[in-house]
Amino acid sequence: MSGDCSAVDVESVSSPCVSLLIRSYIPDLLGWGRAFRRASWLVVCECRTEGTVGWFVASIALTSKETAITASRRQRPGGNGTGSREPGTGQSESGTDAARTVADIGEFALIARVNAGRTQAAGVLLGPGDDAAIVAAPDGRFMVTTDMLVQDRHFRLDWSGPHDIGRKAIAQNAADVVGMGATPSAFVVSLGCPADTRVDFVSDLADGMWAEIERSGGSIAGGDMVRSPLLVISVTAFGDPRGRSPILRSTARPGDVVAVAGRLGWSAAGLAVLSSGADPTRFADVVAAHRVPRPPYQAVLDLPTDAPITALTDVSDGLLADLGHIAESSGVAIDLDSATLRDPVLDPVATALDADPLDWILAGGEDHAFAATFTDTVDIPAGWVVIGRVVSGAGVTVDGASRSGPSGWESFASGG
Repeated sequence: MSGDCSAVDVESVSSPCVSLLIRSYIPDLLGWGRAFRRASWLVVCECRTEGTVGWFVASIALTSKETAITASRRQRPGGNGTGSREPGTGQSESGTDAARTVADIGEFALIARVNAGRTQAAGVLLGPGDDAAIVAAPDGRFMVTTDMLVQDRHFRLDWSGPHDIGRKAIAQNAADVVGMGATPSAFVVSLGCPADTRVDFVSDLADGMWAEIERSGGSIAGGDMVRSPLLVISVTAFGDPRGRSPILRSTARPGDVVAVAGRLGWSAAGLAVLSSGADPTRFADVVAAHRVPRPPYQAVLDLPTDAPITALTDVSDGLLADLGHIAESSGVAIDLDSATLRDPVLDPVATALDADPLDWILAGGEDHAFAATFTDTVDIPAGWVVIGRVVSGAGVTVDGASRSGPSGWESFASGG
């Protein structure tokens, strides 16, 4: 292997392994970037590797806190015409940019790509580009929560596309913030992915996140990207309480009514369809609900300031499990009326799969509906359905009796 390089406005040289050598100069280049705020260099290298002759062009752009590196390879005029292949794709480099991998363009170019053209929400005072973002706290407080998705644990790539996975990642975190009565104001997203992950996959993943943000509010203020053997997504969400007191799990009282907003059991039914090998188009609604939950954010955010709500949670692990958290935190018991929980959409799915739809409703999880307790002195707000009552005692019962079997998702349970 040999390489002859000529440099234009640059004091360093690049070898055939352009990206590796450029990385070795990053500390110096970052120092220059801090001094000069913005500079750019162009490195053109003629390289011969295993009989293939080509030109490497590396463009380096620096800002005070961020370096972006992009590299492309072009056939040398008059060369032997041998087409190179991009790692992990089997695609000719003359193909579309969609066939390129994250290893091909590098971390910083990937970060620049997913952030391009995005508009930050009012709650993000400083977005991507510095060592940290600045998130507003209008009344001196903000809610914060974090949640992770791991490939083959929380989603499968043969069942869900990147856009759906991105939406799901934001939805489950936004629902936690709204589940405290706050409005989502900002998200910080960390992504781990294999080096051969396609660039268009990551772009679609980011687009899905921003699509859900259009529903929830807020914006992505920053994050991190690393190489990992599987796809891992970690999202931290911030919320603005809007001058209101947070709505906790620990403040339900005997005599309150229990109500829900949103769908229950749909995600679990969709998972059952996919797991069974049944035709997913036959039950498209529940399969779509499993791929992309739709938390009814406005059912909480539109509540008037004097709404008689006493406790609140989102239903992520399962209705029994999440109401169990309210019951335990508040030192009360909750009894549910099964007749109010039936959903005719689930009946044909359950019949086809020989399942009990009430199991999906009570223990399914991942619908990210909201469950709350209200005082029974006034009418329940629109969009909420009463499903039970708070009573003295402990635990959660259905029609006055304990229900056997799982109550919901448990991260360290086998087979979960």
